[in-house]
Parts: sequence; C-alpha cells; structure tokens
Amino acid sequence: MIGTLINCAAIIIGSALGLLLRKGMKKKIADTVMQGVGLCVILIGLSGALETQNTLLVILSMVAGGIVGSLIDIDDKMNRLGAYAQRKLTREGDENNTFAKGFVTASLIFCVGAMAVVGSLDSGIRGDHSTLIAKSMLDGITSLILASTLGIGVMLSAVPILIYQGSIALLGTLIAPFLSTEVITEMSAVGGLLITGIGINMLLEKDIKVANLLPAILVPFLYFPIYHLFGG
Repeated sequence: MIGTLINCAAIIIGSALGLLLRKGMKKKIADTVMQGVGLCVILIGLSGALETQNTLLVILSMVAGGIVGSLIDIDDKMNRLGAYAQRKLTREGDENNTFAKGFVTASLIFCVGAMAVVGSLDSGIRGDHSTLIAKSMLDGITSLILASTLGIGVMLSAVPILIYQGSIALLGTLIAPFLSTEVITEMSAVGGLLITGIGINMLLEKDIKVANLLPAILVPFLYFPIYHLFGG
C-alpha cells in the first residue's frame, strides 16, 4: 500500500500546485493549455493502444465493455458522485461546473493503464514500489496541469486511485496468476484506447462516455483463461 499512498499524495500535491496556478491564469491561456494537454493525453493513449497484438480482442472488449458499462451507466454515476462532492466541498459557482469533469477525467487517466496494474502488483506481492513511484511522478505533473484548468475535482481523483490500486495490491497474490504478459498487454491496449477517448473529449469538447467503456479493460482478463482452457 505504500506505493499507492505515495501515488495519492503526488496527485494531491500536484493538484494543489495546479490550483495555485489557476488563480493567476487567464481564460485564453487556460483554454490553450487544455488543448495542449488534450493532445498529450491522445498521444499517451495511442502509444498504449498500438501495442496490441490482437486487434479483434480490442474490438470485442470495447463492444462488450460498452454494453455492460451502458447498462450500469458508470458515466452517470461518476458524474453524480462528482456533482455531489462539488455541492459538499465548494460554494455554488466556484468551480464553474468543472468539478465533476475534473474528477471523472483525472480518475480515468490515473486508473487506466498498465502501470497502475503492474505497479500495484509489484507493490503488494514483492514490496517493490518503484513502478508506482515512477507513476506518481507522472501523475503529479498531470494533476498539476489538469487542476490548473479543471479545478479541485482533480484532487478528489486520489480517492478512486486509493481504492483501485490499493485493492490490486492487497489482492495481488490472488490476481497475479491470471495476469500474464499477453493479458497485461491487451488490457493496456484497451486502456490506451480509452485514454485516447479522454483526450478527444478534452481537445474537441466532445462527450464520448469513456466511463461507460471501462468494463472493456476486464475483457482480456476474462478472455485469455477461457481461450487457453479450450486449447487455444
């Protein structure tokens, strides 16, 4: 859990610094910075997505994950949680309706990706926190930039990070046998595609419901054991 706690601390500190920058940033500059961050997020997402060795599995994952996520409506629930936190933690109008957007966007960026899974496993099983510490540095810088444009909602993303990575670390010995290199590669590819969707939302102000596609990440985790079981 130490690595996860360091990661959460980096997000909180980065967000706090970003909030300080936000106070002196003109809207024109903030909009330009947001577009630049959107381009960077797309680059990060594509670099992960292009590592796939099984394009059909990625397509299957997105379709199956989209169906499940839409039925549950994860996007709506995350936005509701962000809106609830905004009502409790800020005065009306303070965040210019960006609180929920900042929370959802940051949570997805920080949770989706191979470093979150592999780093948490290393931290929980071997006590090796180096991957999560490296991730913390990246997340700290990202949270600084996001918070400078989206506000304090970015800081709240430390909570799902704590739950998500902490759970993987604590359950590491049970999960590890099912996370082969091919599973992690395809989970990372699906995650990269989702991150690309986040970048498009930030850059073009679209409304791709990326949160509703989150179950797609679990499809490779379920697919390969079944595939190998039947002699694949």
